[in-house]
Amino acid sequence: MKRTRQTQGRGFAALWQSVARYRIRSSIGAGMVAALTVTLAFGGPAAAAGFPSWDDVQAAKANSASAAAAVDNIRALIVELDVAAQAAQAESDKRSAELLIAQDKFDEASERAAALQAQADASKATADVATKQAGQLAAQLYRSGGGDLSVNLFLEGKPDAAVDEADGLLSRLGSMSKMVERSTDIYTSAQASTNTAAALGAQADIATAEREKLRVAAQDALAAAVAAQQAADAALQESRDRSVVLDAQLAFMLDEQAKTTAAYQEGERQRIAAEAAARAAEEAAKAAGGGGGSSGGGPGPGLGGGYINNGWAVPASGRITDSYGPRPVICGGGGCSSSFHRGTDIGTGCYSPIYAASSGTVVYSGWNGTYGNWIQIDHGNGVSTGYAHIRDGGRFVGVGDWVDVGQNIASSGTTGASTGCHLHFEVYINGGRIDAAPFMADRGVPLG
Repeated sequence: MKRTRQTQGRGFAALWQSVARYRIRSSIGAGMVAALTVTLAFGGPAAAAGFPSWDDVQAAKANSASAAAAVDNIRALIVELDVAAQAAQAESDKRSAELLIAQDKFDEASERAAALQAQADASKATADVATKQAGQLAAQLYRSGGGDLSVNLFLEGKPDAAVDEADGLLSRLGSMSKMVERSTDIYTSAQASTNTAAALGAQADIATAEREKLRVAAQDALAAAVAAQQAADAALQESRDRSVVLDAQLAFMLDEQAKTTAAYQEGERQRIAAEAAARAAEEAAKAAGGGGGSSGGGPGPGLGGGYINNGWAVPASGRITDSYGPRPVICGGGGCSSSFHRGTDIGTGCYSPIYAASSGTVVYSGWNGTYGNWIQIDHGNGVSTGYAHIRDGGRFVGVGDWVDVGQNIASSGTTGASTGCHLHFEVYINGGRIDAAPFMADRGVPLG
C-alpha cells in the first residue's frame, strides 16, 4: 500500500532539513525568477487575471482592434510560459550536474580516508609487534645479568680450562654482538613504524575531516537538485496546462468562422475527459508491471526481478552487463560518465519493470544529468538505492512517496549516458556508493 509523504529514517529527515535550508537561503537567479513569475503564481486570483478567460476572448473578437491585441497577448503568454519552463529545466540540469560532481568528490574522499586509515592501522600493528619484540629482548637482557653482558660472559668461564673457555668466551661474545645488533634493528624498526603510524593517522584525520565537509556538500547538492527538479516539473506542468487553453483561445481568435466559444469549450471538455481516460489506462498499465514492451535482457542466472527475501528484492530481471569498478568513459544524453563505474548494470531490455530494492521514501525522482531519469530511495539506517536510465514517462513515483519492497517504481529505458536499455543500480551507505553486487548477495537477492 502506498503512503504519500511519510518521512522515515534519519537520512531522509536530514535531507529534507537540507531542502528547507536550501530553499530559504538560495536564489535561483534574477532572470529565472522573472521568467517563473507568471508560471509559479497561477494559483492566485490576481495572477490568473493576467490570462484571458473565454468571456474575455469572446468580447475581444467582437472588435477587430481588440482581437489583434488579444492575439498578440495570447502569443506572448505562450512564449513566456515556454521560456519559464525552459529556464526552470536549465536550473534543474545545472543543479543535477553539481550533484553528480559533489557525489563523485565525496566518494573519492571516502576511499582516500579509508585507504589512509588502513595504512595507519597496518603501520600501528607493525609498530606494536616490534615494540613487543623489543620488550621481550629487554627482558632477556635483564635475565642475563643486566646491561654489561661482557662481564657476565667472563665470569661464566672456568680458570682450569683456558683454551676451551677462550673458545666459549668468543662464542658468547659473538652471540652478544648479534643480540645487540638485533636489538638495535628492532628498536629502530619499532620507532620508524610508530612514527609512520602517527603520520598516517594524522593524514587520515585530515582526510576524514575533508570527507565530512564533502558529505555535507553532497547532501546540500542533493537538496538543491530536488528543489530545482520540483520547480522544473511544476513549471512544465503549468506551461502545458495553460498552453492548452491559450492554444485553443488563439485558434478561436484566428478562426473567422467561429462566432462563440461554446464549441471550443465543449472541445476542451472532451479533451479533458480523454486525458483522464488516458491517465487511468496508464495507471492500470503501471499496476500491471510497467506498460509491457520488449524485454531484451532476459532473466540472468540469479533470481528474477522483484523476488523478495528478508525485506529486500531483486530490482530488475536480466544479466549483469557491467560491474562496479574502473571502465571506459561512456558518452550520451548530453554528457559523459566518469571513468569509475559506481553501479551495477542489469540488461533489462526496454520497458521492463524496475522494482524498489527495499521499502523506503523516495528522495529524488527526475532528470539527473548522465543518469538520465533517476529515482533514489532512502531505506533508513544510512542505506539508499538508486535507479538510472529510466525511460521518459517511466517514473511511477515522486519525491516524498513511500514505496514498499518489490513495488514497481519505474520502467527501464536508455536515457542519459547510456548505449542501450538497462538499469544502472546503485547502493549508498552513509552517503557513499559501494559495490551493489555483494551487498545484495549478502541479503539473499543476488543481481543478475
